[in-house]
Amino acid sequence: IVFQREGNSLEHWTYQKLRDLTNRVANGLVNLGFQPEDTIAVDLPMTAESVAIYLGIIKTGCVVVSIADSFASAEIVVRLRIANAKAIFTQDWIHRCGKQLPLYAKVVEANAPMAIVLSQHPNPVMELRSGDVAWKEFLSSNPDFDAVPMPPSAHTNILFSSGTTGDPKAIPWTHTTPIKCATDGHLHHDIHPGDVVAWPTNLGWMMGPWLIYASLINQATIALYEDAPTTPGYGQFIQDAHITLLGVVPSLVSSWKASNCMHGLDWSRIKAFSSTGECSNPQDMLFLMSLAGYKPIIEYCGGTEIGGAYITGTLVQPCIPSTFTTPALGLDFVILDADDRPAHKGEGLIIPPSIGLSTELLNKDHHQVYFANTPQSPIPTSQQQAGCLHYRNYPLRRHGDYLERLPNGYYRMGGRVDDTMNLGGIKVSSAEIEQVLSAVPGICETAAIAFSPPEGGPDRLIIYVVLADFNQKPPVDLKALLQQTITQELNPLFKIWDLVIVESLPRTASNKVMRRVLRDRYGNGCANSDSARLL
Repeated sequence: IVFQREGNSLEHWTYQKLRDLTNRVANGLVNLGFQPEDTIAVDLPMTAESVAIYLGIIKTGCVVVSIADSFASAEIVVRLRIANAKAIFTQDWIHRCGKQLPLYAKVVEANAPMAIVLSQHPNPVMELRSGDVAWKEFLSSNPDFDAVPMPPSAHTNILFSSGTTGDPKAIPWTHTTPIKCATDGHLHHDIHPGDVVAWPTNLGWMMGPWLIYASLINQATIALYEDAPTTPGYGQFIQDAHITLLGVVPSLVSSWKASNCMHGLDWSRIKAFSSTGECSNPQDMLFLMSLAGYKPIIEYCGGTEIGGAYITGTLVQPCIPSTFTTPALGLDFVILDADDRPAHKGEGLIIPPSIGLSTELLNKDHHQVYFANTPQSPIPTSQQQAGCLHYRNYPLRRHGDYLERLPNGYYRMGGRVDDTMNLGGIKVSSAEIEQVLSAVPGICETAAIAFSPPEGGPDRLIIYVVLADFNQKPPVDLKALLQQTITQELNPLFKIWDLVIVESLPRTASNKVMRRVLRDRYGNGCANSDSARLL
């Protein structure tokens, strides 16, 4: 691992040093009495220590519960409850752009179980709750540990993705999921021994564990920068750490382009970029390519429940910004129109089985979420007669992306077809946002939709609201209040792009909000004439 803490120079860990700390973590957990299959949460920034903690938990046969360090305490509560976490690793403060942001305080507010608390200060002074343990007291001095054998289907990690009914889906990764991560890393991203892989992420999102497995199994180096990736300091880190593969989310690239903060740096060691998390904009992607002498960008789209991507690119096909070239090796998909017929535009559905695909959810019916009412795999007549088994007669697996197959055989992503959205590279459901906003005084009901701009690029969060009669708050103040609520209750990375005030929301005969109608209205610029819009 190569990493840089805020205000410090580069530091390097060898595989031996990472192994030793991983084993000290594992021994520390055993000394505290944890047993295989116990669930242990991690609410930390992406640091060298968090990598060792992640691997140490798995080495003991325990299960990591992933929680993003940006989450508010209410979201921490939900994830701890669903996973029945027995303990949590966290940190006193997070340092970002010269500021100290509280993390341990949020964990305490969430009434979390026993916390093991790290600190970047050499002599921590924060007072801990009764029963909580400081990192230095927790760590065992023994650097040797034999991994606890577990069956391939045993859980290693519980991650969370958006649900359409409020609670996020709890998705278990198993001991086979790393094979998918490493395969995508090697075959699609060309990760080899000697490569240095950087990806601004967090263990609360699938790309954090993905980065660990895709890098280390392929004997590469993980590069971690502990300050904000929106600053010139991150660009200098990319140069100094000799990054060869740089992962991004498109909104991050947009911020680099707007601020010009990456100008004048030497990124010549980069051999490729990878973009994931949200739809990209061709102009922004071309700008990104220019920062490293027009090196290619691998578009990479999948999900937590896949363990990687189902559609992506390669380094053996020409790069066209913001397009995908192929299904990920090891699986396939079809594009169907609204009548479930093969089409060049429509919903992309995955053809199972494939390694990495989830087979269970902890808190929802897996079949209902991914397979209920999906059609069978289509088998063209000519292929049937020829005995071709390329498409077998399996039920297709729902994923929710809108795809377009281009004339040259490449693909373009068109956002979501369901009620989830990608905001800042994070998948979230409309229901999660609506649940917190509808509790704001003076709000009768809300609808949250994602709008994909015609020119391409990340989803934009649009909020439709129906106000109570007594609510006379100006739209600017109302937007600020709703944004503050999202920041405090969900995630500060979710930014409201537009607020639309309406007298009522369109509903089906069964009283369900028709968010697709709202998306169509917004895209056509024909929101109700009596609405007050705020850009």
